[in-house]
Amino acid sequence: QVQLVESGGGLVQAGGSLRLSCAASGGTFSSYAMGWSRQAPGKEREFVAVISWSGIRTTYTDSVKGRFTISRDNAKNTVYLQMNSLKPEDTAVYYCAAAITQTIVVRQYDYWGQGTQVTVSS
Repeated sequence: QVQLVESGGGLVQAGGSLRLSCAASGGTFSSYAMGWSRQAPGKEREFVAVISWSGIRTTYTDSVKGRFTISRDNAKNTVYLQMNSLKPEDTAVYYCAAAITQTIVVRQYDYWGQGTQVTVSS
């Protein structure tokens, strides 16, 4: 059983930056691909980014390419999401999740954190 705890959310103006962190415990962190998803009010949860267990391969949804960077530190059991050039449409609750395979399909993730709110003001 893997426990995930996100942090780093907050309120930021458009064009600003935030770095989200997700600390994992209770499992072999380096065995899992790690992803970030987000859910805005009234919308379905959507995939944002995923990183392979080794950290070598990453995939992003088109709307964040060039602005967001996912990374991981297996020694610290932590995955990060660096978000730059934030836009109001990035406002959502951001969740980190763990999966056996690197996937962009939200329902294929096995473990989820509780989420952290990101609000981007215009």
